[in-house]
Amino acid sequence: MLERLSPAVAANRFGLGTRPGELAQIGTQPRDWLREQLAGPPPLLTDGELRSSADSLSRALAARRELRAAKRAAASERASQSSDATDTPNQANAVAALLKVGQIYRPVYISEASARLRQAVATDRPFVERLTYFWTNHFAVSIDKAIVLGLAGSLEREAIRPNVLGRFSDMLLAVERHPAMLLYLDNHVSVGPHSKAARLLERRKSGRRIGINENLARETLELHTLGVHGGYTQADVTTFAEVITGWSIGGDVGPLPRGEPGEFLFRPEIHEPGSKVVLGKRYADTGYDQGVAVLRDLAANTATAHFIATKLARHFIADDPPPRAVERIASAFLSSDGHLPTVYRALIETPESWAQPLSKYKTPNDYIVSTFRGLELPVDAGRSPLTPFELMGQRTYSPGSPAGWPDRSADWDGASALIKRIEWADAVGQRVGSRRDAVALAPQLLGDNLTPATRTAIARAASGSQAVTLLLSSPEFMRR
Repeated sequence: MLERLSPAVAANRFGLGTRPGELAQIGTQPRDWLREQLAGPPPLLTDGELRSSADSLSRALAARRELRAAKRAAASERASQSSDATDTPNQANAVAALLKVGQIYRPVYISEASARLRQAVATDRPFVERLTYFWTNHFAVSIDKAIVLGLAGSLEREAIRPNVLGRFSDMLLAVERHPAMLLYLDNHVSVGPHSKAARLLERRKSGRRIGINENLARETLELHTLGVHGGYTQADVTTFAEVITGWSIGGDVGPLPRGEPGEFLFRPEIHEPGSKVVLGKRYADTGYDQGVAVLRDLAANTATAHFIATKLARHFIADDPPPRAVERIASAFLSSDGHLPTVYRALIETPESWAQPLSKYKTPNDYIVSTFRGLELPVDAGRSPLTPFELMGQRTYSPGSPAGWPDRSADWDGASALIKRIEWADAVGQRVGSRRDAVALAPQLLGDNLTPATRTAIARAASGSQAVTLLLSSPEFMRR
């Protein structure tokens, strides 16, 4: 049987939704269209408003110092006041300092989310952009933790995008070193109990809690590399957590502040000394390089290859990943030493990737981005891009846990979620009115997935705006 490769599958499953004229551009060789996007350097975000994570964090740390000082002064004043005294200048300063932290981080977050959406809508390499989204969700951090609000976008921009067409081991190292991940999973407060800093803090009776924090070690093993069934033990988690003590950030984070604020910093004074055994292999105490060596081995582990392959197959093919596809992708991962373009090529070359059109229900992010692309909507500079994502339950950079957003249809296709999409589709239809011809757009956006029933419904719409709403609400547009 001849393999049938659909341009609509290439644009909607591997990309971010079809733009008018794109299916004709893809033509009869959709695999070639996808392969071509893997050539050359990865597309980066170059918006001039975007700040480095170090700069954002440095400014936030300065504001936090100001807040702490204002709180101490206000507390001292309250202690000396009568019970009916009004607010003092120092108490007002504390409120102002608290607001300043939000004033620093909130605009950074808005800028990052806006730039991300603009890139998704305009890109000519949507496959690479979708892969970037996949890895951002794989290495998830959430802005629900306040300190991450101004850093989540920079994690994607600084650690994931530059490595999305490189090797998995390099991306893994860049992510685990990034301030957003270190702060999100509290590694900056992890102190080796036998380290120099522990002894010093004990002598000072500083009141700080001294000990190992296992969050980053556990999530690296469970979510970033081996997977929950990857063969590690609790002893491996604890030992790996000891290995990465000292992986921290400059400035006044954690005990004994020092270094450049906001920059990655290895702090040998809080590193737990000694050689360590992780997954049966002994690693000499080489300080920072001890952690690097463990991460490199985790990246090359067979369990990691299988875990990554399963997640890629689930994201791009079906909720229940076909075993043959998983094995083919995992084999490419191992044989190429985690060279990601080789892995991606194995994904698009496996027949199962093309066998079930519309097998995946779009997440809210996919649905919104594909609407912007399909209708060629502008990302208005004066309007926050966050509103539709929040309304549909997938606020940008806010998965709620280190496990990231779920990637199965059942997590997104409930009745209330569907109603929210239809309501938004209706609002979009009212907005564009007759300025978009849905009858002409439908075959351009849906290709051979367009059913006669949907084509007829759009053609019989009472108005241009209703026709757009019907297009966006159709089962074919809701799926990829």
